[in-house]
Amino acid sequence: MGKAKSLKDKLFGAAVLKMSFRLRGDEDSPAFRFVYPGVLRDLELEDAAVEKYIEENREAVEKAARGSSPAPGAR
Repeated sequence: MGKAKSLKDKLFGAAVLKMSFRLRGDEDSPAFRFVYPGVLRDLELEDAAVEKYIEENREAVEKAARGSSPAPGAR
């Protein structure tokens, strides 16, 4: 069994997923509307917490969403 993810790791993952759709202008796509709520449910997160994390860590989240930065703690 894998190590439990920290709240920061969960927020980062959800934020990167959301930002990857946002950067493509696909937040209204069926794929996003299907996947994102499931991720929130599985990680036990609220969208408002993800948005707050994005606001506070925008640069790192955007870099990761573009595929150019490791996850937090992996540096």
